[in-house]
Amino acid sequence: MSSLFTFLLVVQALVAAAMIGVILMQKSEGGGLGVGGSPAGLLSARGAADFLTRATTILASLFVGLSILLAALASVGGGGGATIDTSLSKSAQPSSSAPTSSLTGPVQAPAQTAPASDDPLAAAAAAASQSAPAPAEAPAKK
Repeated sequence: MSSLFTFLLVVQALVAAAMIGVILMQKSEGGGLGVGGSPAGLLSARGAADFLTRATTILASLFVGLSILLAALASVGGGGGATIDTSLSKSAQPSSSAPTSSLTGPVQAPAQTAPASDDPLAAAAAAASQSAPAPAEAPAKK
């Protein structure tokens, strides 16, 4: 399926290049890159405008259709093995089965030390993330 995806990607690039060329050849209000021609036939002002307009419409439709098809193939997994890594977002979620102690509450994971850095902002952020947990409340005296 990967070869089909690659083939369609190359076709889309060719369609995009052709569409850019056709759009640049059209005559704009300021003159543009329109080419002159004989007063009759396909290369007349009217014939060229009709041909370029029709070509632009066909190429734009092909481009949109190929974009939708490539997006559908990529979502199924035909995008050449490209995947989204979601392991970080899953590990950042808190676990409901954290071990607890009767004296201090939830047990915290040991702090990891950050590598030494000359950047004071990075050092301050590392120190803030390694702050000690708050002491547990003392039992009330009666």
